[in-house]
Amino acid sequence: MKRILFALFTASLVVTSYAQQHSLLKVWETDSTFKVPESVLIDNENKVLYVSNIDGLDPWGRDNKGSIGKLGMDGKIIAVDWVRGLQAPKGMGIYKGYLYVADLTDVVQIDIKKGEIKKRIPVPYAENLNDISIDPKGNIYVSDSKGKRVYVVKGNDASPFVEGLQGPNGVKWFNENLYILDKGALLKVEYDRKLTKLADGMEGGTDGVEPVTGKEFLVSCWAGVIYYVYPDGTKEKLLDTRNTKFNSADIAYDPIARMIFVPTFWRNSVIAYELK
Repeated sequence: MKRILFALFTASLVVTSYAQQHSLLKVWETDSTFKVPESVLIDNENKVLYVSNIDGLDPWGRDNKGSIGKLGMDGKIIAVDWVRGLQAPKGMGIYKGYLYVADLTDVVQIDIKKGEIKKRIPVPYAENLNDISIDPKGNIYVSDSKGKRVYVVKGNDASPFVEGLQGPNGVKWFNENLYILDKGALLKVEYDRKLTKLADGMEGGTDGVEPVTGKEFLVSCWAGVIYYVYPDGTKEKLLDTRNTKFNSADIAYDPIARMIFVPTFWRNSVIAYELK
């Protein structure tokens, strides 16, 4: 009995040791001039943020109204419609001077210096492309939420990378592994493409995932929740704006400044929080 009680006590220490370890401090918020912003991406080389504007009541509408905005790291808007001509853009990634955007069934390549679309890469059989992450070799991983798979794009060719998911959204290449948010769970793709569940029990609209350390992550849920996820799968709720109907879509994280950038979707703004 003593051994059982000791084991239970030790387990409780592990669970409660993470409680109330972190918090968010609001630093700035833009005005509401973005157009249904779904994703934010940091461009460290140019020291700016890119914001994908869906611009429309239908988040998956093919209406040619979508655009990419540009935002200063201090919260000052540089251009709401920096690049036009997209449909319903969402997740983004950068590789060798190009910005890649998930846009319904295409991955759109944008020349950052020129601020213009260079080409569109069709993803065969894709239905609703959502988020993007790029590895050091330039391979592009893009989630298809409706198609329930993640594709890999190499050059102009796209092929399924992980299939049989429930509704994948956020993807992140980090430390030689791909991480996927899949309907409330955080998954790690192993070398043989098998999946390891790192955490679950989050809102089904899990949206953006960002590493804080090698084994700790930030996860945003579209409904308005941001979690801090620990190595053992324990979750700490950093933000919950569901009652005020502020969404928290595909976030970006600056590990040096410890800043989280949150697109608010229907509220048409971007908010910056410092992670404490």
